Amino acid sequence: MRLSTRGRYGMRILLELALNYGKGFISVKEISKKQGLSKGYVEHIIVALKKAGIVKTNRGKDGGCSLAKNPSSITLAEVLNVLEGPLSPVECIEDVNLCKRIKTCAVRDVWIRLKNTIESFLHSITLDELRKIHAEKVGRDQYMYYI
Repeated sequence: MRLSTRGRYGMRILLELALNYGKGFISVKEISKKQGLSKGYVEHIIVALKKAGIVKTNRGKDGGCSLAKNPSSITLAEVLNVLEGPLSPVECIEDVNLCKRIKTCAVRDVWIRLKNTIESFLHSITLDELRKIHAEKVGRDQYMYYI
């Protein structure tokens, strides 16, 4: 299973919003610049996240985007379900009409367990935890010089 650029870039956009949480709105242009993404693609993803209630937007001079909820209450599973759709490794998990072997297919049971494991893992990580991981990584790359 591979995530599309929509899912991967969406996570980067939301990380930027989590880093900015509580500081007001951040412009799409600034998110685009900080994350190295096209402004148009950021706008496209923001629309989907706004529709799902994860992001809120404000027009005007001091407008932009911000998280609609606390980053500790937004899980990666919630985000990826919005941006990617169901996190199923095979289609027959979501649509039982795709295969006549549904009732006897042992392999499908393995795919269901895989889906459940992936979803459980992604539900266990919030944007706040992602923000903390980012802070640790950035802190690790910083060098302190004393004179």
